[in-house]
Amino acid sequence: MTGVVLVVIVVGTVLWWHWGFVIFVALALSIGAVELHRAMGRLGMHSAVVPIVVGTVLMLLGAFAAAAYDLPIGANTLLVAGLGLTSAVSMLWRLPGGPKGFVADAAASLFTIAYLPLMGCFIPLMMADTLGDRRIIAWMLCVIASDTGGYTVGVLLGRHPMAPRISPKKSWEGMAGSVVTAMLVGAGCAVWGLGAPAWVGVLLGGVLSVAATCGDLVESMIKRDAGLKDMSHFLPGHGGVMDRLDSMLLSAPFAWAVLSLCL
Repeated sequence: MTGVVLVVIVVGTVLWWHWGFVIFVALALSIGAVELHRAMGRLGMHSAVVPIVVGTVLMLLGAFAAAAYDLPIGANTLLVAGLGLTSAVSMLWRLPGGPKGFVADAAASLFTIAYLPLMGCFIPLMMADTLGDRRIIAWMLCVIASDTGGYTVGVLLGRHPMAPRISPKKSWEGMAGSVVTAMLVGAGCAVWGLGAPAWVGVLLGGVLSVAATCGDLVESMIKRDAGLKDMSHFLPGHGGVMDRLDSMLLSAPFAWAVLSLCL
């Protein structure tokens, strides 16, 4: 049921209400920031979660508005200013706590800012571009195809562990399945969705497959370091929001880069 609700929200907003999709992404990243704050708290690192959440929402909504409506301030300028201000306020937010643990807490804040709003800001930039809804769909379908192909081939043929210390179930055979499946889906999205040559989709699928897998491994490293199985139980049956965002989040900048350069 949770999966069905998420799919309905994402598909409905991407196709018919772009502002709704950006708001949904901003909400998801805000919840992710809280989950990451709690995970790092187990390691004695405490991020400035309040200014980070506020900055994340303002950056994503502002970037989409600037790019979609051609505001006097450009989306890129707004994002750079937002990242700088959020980083500065986050460090100032920690000053009253005294010097003990300041570096660890500041590092937690800056890591969260780089991991969530910085990676996530490429999503509204894609949405605001020409054929933005189709770019978003191509990006998501390639990542989903990568996950599905990797899981299926890994279960059936997986023999050689890829990263046994991080994710014991991942195999090189599964990785090959991820890449091939994402390339095939990417080619279809390029030809029938974006009006681009098939090679653009093959390139997109291949790049996103590697990026999505690395994103999954990054989140696994965080959970293992913090001694967690799931980031939270916010999504029944799925774990935390970050458990669903991991591969999507790290692949977003690569999707934006490939589509911007090739279309």
